[in-house]
Amino acid sequence: MRRRPSFRLSKLALGTLLCGALARAPAVASTPAAPMLVGETCSVAGLLEKLRHGLDSPSAAYRRYLRNLLREAAVTLPAVELRAAFARETHPVLVEQLAAALVARTERGADPSGMQTVTERALREPDPTLRAAVVRALRRTSALENSGDLYERLVRDPAPAVRLEAAQNLVEDNQFVYSGHHGPAADAAVAAAAAATDPQVTAKILGSLSTEAVSSSAAGTLRGLLRSPDTAVREAVATALGGVPAAEATAAREALLTLYRSERDRGVRRAILGAIAQLGFARAIPELRQLREVDPGLTTEVDLWIQTLSLGLPEWSLILREKQRLEQQAAKHGVR
Repeated sequence: MRRRPSFRLSKLALGTLLCGALARAPAVASTPAAPMLVGETCSVAGLLEKLRHGLDSPSAAYRRYLRNLLREAAVTLPAVELRAAFARETHPVLVEQLAAALVARTERGADPSGMQTVTERALREPDPTLRAAVVRALRRTSALENSGDLYERLVRDPAPAVRLEAAQNLVEDNQFVYSGHHGPAADAAVAAAAAATDPQVTAKILGSLSTEAVSSSAAGTLRGLLRSPDTAVREAVATALGGVPAAEATAAREALLTLYRSERDRGVRRAILGAIAQLGFARAIPELRQLREVDPGLTTEVDLWIQTLSLGLPEWSLILREKQRLEQQAAKHGVR
């Protein structure tokens, strides 16, 4: 069979043809000569100068372009110059971009020790603003599984800003790098949350963490955190336990049912009801009925869960959507 001729041209080929056509075209007297493009050598100093001058640009798109420029050029830059610039830089934005460039070199196989250089500064930098900037550079990278107990140390940093940046890294790494499916990453996040001495950090990590792939040990750590004196932590832990693997569901359910009867905070109790529903779907209806009279103020909440689960929807996202619809319907009719 004869193939039809293809008219697709690569950008390089198209550029060559265009350049050749322009070279052969006769000059027009009334048209001024186009400015000549001058080649420029890509260097660390040159890129930093562009970044420094562009920080105050009114164009958000241009600032975003500059922030990605150093990272994308990282592999082609001299490693010695890049490390030296990172070591002496004190502007938070530039520190973050230089750190991101070193991490990018490691992830692309150009410099195995680049990420280590960044993690060392994250731990040793005396300025908390710069430490926070370095930690941000590790976000959505492979640092979580390639830096040992780094995050267990970062969540205990003396500076609240650094602790919260570390917590945000754990949340985004699990969501965007591992999609919630990588057990070791989820276990590392649970370990860091348990190691944190700041309840806000623990709650931030666990309240947004996908736990569908956690190990038995991590699930046990979560159950232990239900005894936290902080209500925000207990609420986040209850939410996290709703997503544990099937092998851990029974132990999680029992721990949640026990806590519900002794818990006094309604925010925590609401989280427990949601977790029990998530663990059992329609099979959770009998347990929810048993809890209906424990707190008269949450009777409507329990009834909404029972009504939603009775539909037999097969996915948690569909259940949540239907529950929200029923809540809006109830609010419209003045039911609380």
